[in-house]
Amino acid sequence: METRYNHREIESKWLKNWDEQKNFKPASDANPAAKKQEHFSIVIPPPNVTGALHLGHALNNTIQDILIRYNRKLGKNTLWIPGTDHAGIATQAVVEKRLLQDEKKTRHDLGREELVKRIWKWKDEYEARITNQLKLLGSSCDWDRQRFTLDSICAKAVRYAFFNLFKKGLIYRGKRLVNWDTHLHTAVADDEIYHETVKGHFWTFKYPLADGSGYIPVATTRPETILGDTAVAVHSEDERYKKFIGKTLLVPFVNREIPVIADAILVDMEFGTGSVKVTPAHDPNDYATGLRHKLPMLNILNEDGSLNENAGEFKGLKGEKARTAVVEGLEKAGLLLKVEDHEMQIGKSDRSKTIIEPYLSDQWFVKMDKLAERAMQAVENGEVKFTPARYAKNYLNWLGEKRDWCISRQLWWGHQIPIWHVEKLRVESGGLRVEEILKGCFLDRSDIHFYKAESGDWLVCSLEMDLKENEIEGLKLTRDPDVLDTWFSSALWPHSTMGWPGETEDLKDFYPTSVLVTARDIISLWVARMVIFSQENLGKIPFDNVYINPTILDGLGRRMSKSLGNGVDPLDIIEKYGADALRFVMCSMCTENQEARLPVKKEKLEDGREINVSEKFEIGRNFGNKLWNAARFLQPHIVESEELRVESCAKLEDKWILSRLNTVVRQIQNAFENYRFSEYAAIIYHFVWDDLCSRYLEIKKGDISKESSSLLSHSLYTVLDLLHPIMPFITEELNSILFPNSQRVILRQWPKANEKLINAEIEKQFEDVFAIVEAVRSVRGRYSIAPAQKIAAVARTSEKLENCKNMIMDLSGLSSFEFGVDLKKPAFSASVVIPGGELFIPLEGILDKEKEIARLKKEIEKAENFAVNIEKKLSNENFVKNAPAAVIDGEQQKLATQKDIVEKSKAALEELCLT
Repeated sequence: METRYNHREIESKWLKNWDEQKNFKPASDANPAAKKQEHFSIVIPPPNVTGALHLGHALNNTIQDILIRYNRKLGKNTLWIPGTDHAGIATQAVVEKRLLQDEKKTRHDLGREELVKRIWKWKDEYEARITNQLKLLGSSCDWDRQRFTLDSICAKAVRYAFFNLFKKGLIYRGKRLVNWDTHLHTAVADDEIYHETVKGHFWTFKYPLADGSGYIPVATTRPETILGDTAVAVHSEDERYKKFIGKTLLVPFVNREIPVIADAILVDMEFGTGSVKVTPAHDPNDYATGLRHKLPMLNILNEDGSLNENAGEFKGLKGEKARTAVVEGLEKAGLLLKVEDHEMQIGKSDRSKTIIEPYLSDQWFVKMDKLAERAMQAVENGEVKFTPARYAKNYLNWLGEKRDWCISRQLWWGHQIPIWHVEKLRVESGGLRVEEILKGCFLDRSDIHFYKAESGDWLVCSLEMDLKENEIEGLKLTRDPDVLDTWFSSALWPHSTMGWPGETEDLKDFYPTSVLVTARDIISLWVARMVIFSQENLGKIPFDNVYINPTILDGLGRRMSKSLGNGVDPLDIIEKYGADALRFVMCSMCTENQEARLPVKKEKLEDGREINVSEKFEIGRNFGNKLWNAARFLQPHIVESEELRVESCAKLEDKWILSRLNTVVRQIQNAFENYRFSEYAAIIYHFVWDDLCSRYLEIKKGDISKESSSLLSHSLYTVLDLLHPIMPFITEELNSILFPNSQRVILRQWPKANEKLINAEIEKQFEDVFAIVEAVRSVRGRYSIAPAQKIAAVARTSEKLENCKNMIMDLSGLSSFEFGVDLKKPAFSASVVIPGGELFIPLEGILDKEKEIARLKKEIEKAENFAVNIEKKLSNENFVKNAPAAVIDGEQQKLATQKDIVEKSKAALEELCLT
């Protein structure tokens, strides 16, 4: 064996081997009989082709691969479908931004066809990059089944799903208030908005009565929207304003009359002026009020956010300029009463980062009431289970609102809505009505459906065929220019990737899928909608379990994301530490805490490239090296051909390691069943590092008999199986070296715990033994006693240690060891608490008490001074503000180290002074 583990060569070797052997494909592809086996399937949460993957994606895909490799080893017929998402608004925004930066052009300069070509080129580049990242991570997907949400297979599914909902009357077109991105000129979802607190104002002004008899004082944070007011609301029980209800006011500047209405839902008498201006076309609460009172909906904005012709003299002004102009106008007219400072929340588009405007617009919607109710029942009755369970509440709360879903986007990149608007050509169509013409052409067509929208327009939906403009004599058909919300096609992902609406073998063999691994921020955007569409299209749920993986944060505590630009390329970490190290640390981070902070720093490579690194991944690399070195040590003693004979394992330590091994198999099985991935990583780490290497091998290293060789071989063989889902590369390589005649680890059966070999009493006894050994070593470290120097120990304990006395003495370097319930503490001795008692180490003749006290005092003074200097640095606002996160983290670690030195030295000093 090589002295060092070379992850680059070994990872490349096994990626090629697994691919050539088609190990990532379902067993049923090569052997139809495997269809009878239990299936385990996952569809990848498709990464957006907006850019390369970051460590958040690495964590998500590591967990999926761990599950796939584990279930493959359980003998299940496994399938993991990879793919990418076209991410309509996000990808178009990125490409448009690049177009403006590089060529100073907008999408309108290029036109729809040319812009879409540019985006396809972008998609091809980043899809290839994403695929490469996933492969180098070790993702054992079936790459022959790779899908893209805009490919022909997914596009067919989208068309069928839309047509079915349209035909059932669950998709409709209407003028509604939506979130409008004034930069991208499109509607966006509530979940695609983030909020910022900004400093603004409350402007209180006079709203004059139309008869000139007075005014009502009204306050607003958006004075420019006065121009769109269609009422002023007051409370019916407010004595100040009751007399005005039913009267009319004049909208400043445009002199339009609007009513004073009573509305106890909108108005809080105790807040502000107790009156509220109502602008139904530009505020969600006002919109609801407008619907209750059947108020006009007056739009005063253009698509770019500027004021339109309904704003009179302010037409063309936008944002702050419009606001300032209106305020100045109010002041000039003598209508402004007062201005107060006010902090408020404003919504911004997650994609363009511009302020969102509530905007009245014609859009396409899905009716959600019945669909949402059925999807809620799937979780409430336990069909779909969330881990951690608390996230089911997010799912149910969002669906419980049953808000209709706006599915149209005014973009060019995406699935164009398969709807044609009908216009009657008077000359050609004669006296026939549009409805009669459509019925004459399409009444018997199951693949065509048409209906009359609330606007009065007739709309035609085609299941498969794109209709021509002159498809019907006497009518002009125009394709709706909008595209579908990205989440519409993503919601079909579990079954569209398997060939729906066809009745495919994959759907028969692998649907529903077994588990979805995803992030908490898309529970409403994606998870809920997948359940809705699966129930609607196939009459079943899309997955049995939903595991919500933790969120990776950067050193500043911000979520790693493509849009923030703070993501770390997993290939940087793989380059420095190896894929197995990355995977191990990712798995370790999957705790109930659900957030994992990962500070990184830049490092320059020999070839001049700069990559991101993090000391956290040293843990994974060191673990791999520990396993490699243990295997090198054991290689001469490996017994491959013989079965382990349990009866030959007669020594206490042999029974202990066998018990531990089988306990670990059982514990890991339980961790998998409950999606406790950090627990899985900790269990196997502790067993390999502590039990097998640091303890058992230390006991056996001077005497590896034939029986010991067999047991060590069996243990290592089992460890390779247990560790393979997390660290597939090193386990496969070690198996090929140590057990060349065995089946490869990826295909080998998962170990089963032999309950008869588990002995809790022996395991407890050995924990006591190692606690004593560690206690002795801690005293040696505390007082700088060399490991080679023999010392005595006395244990006051009720534990039975007769069988282990020699082992304790050998491992601890003791000259003598006494133990019993009533033993007293020897004079001038160190003490350590151990399970069931206390351990004493006599120091007479080993230490000069006065010199040791002086040394400890000097150590404490030095560490305290060092700590004070670090604390001064960390309390400096300029340093904290300007220093990189990795530097601050390093200083905090230094401070923690010095405080630890002070604490331990003071404890040792106190102990010496008391003896």
